[in-house]
Amino acid sequence: MGEGLHVDEPRVLMVDDEKQVADAYALRLQDVADVTVAYGGDEALAIVAEGRPPDVVLLDRHMPGLSGDSVLDELRERDLTTRVIMVTAIDPGFGIADMPFDDYLCKPIAKEDLFAAVDQQLDAASYDDPLTEFFSLTAKLAVLESERSPEQLEAASEYVRMRRRSDELREELAVSTENFEEMVETFTAISRGG
Repeated sequence: MGEGLHVDEPRVLMVDDEKQVADAYALRLQDVADVTVAYGGDEALAIVAEGRPPDVVLLDRHMPGLSGDSVLDELRERDLTTRVIMVTAIDPGFGIADMPFDDYLCKPIAKEDLFAAVDQQLDAASYDDPLTEFFSLTAKLAVLESERSPEQLEAASEYVRMRRRSDELREELAVSTENFEEMVETFTAISRGG
């Protein structure tokens, strides 16, 4: 087992147009994952099309040419089981409410948070759809809560809608309260804000 991750040698694709940034994050993961680096959106999609898709994609949002948002849409259109973590310095904004990513981390990211986020997404790949949706919403809510004031959050219909859906999913999930609270605590322990 790779030190720091629960899965042996997961396939991770790091996508960032800033070579130094992409290489730094890849270097952090190289001892625990099979890491491939793409320095742009088109290159990332070409790598994904070549063979077995990665288990996790770490995806920058702001890139020249094909943006991370466009890469995300294309990955979802391909109906891959790949987990996508947005890794970006872009202010998330309330527009993230409808983006189909699995987690969102604001740069700079501590090594422990990077490992924990990748590990959680590897675990989440085995979850049922409602639990996966719940944790995607939890990530969106956490990053918005770290970047916005309570007044801004309550005034944003997107935030209120996500909070309501999160509460609905929590009630629907067939997970014991103790196990559920432990999963939520572990998931929210990651620093998602910049």
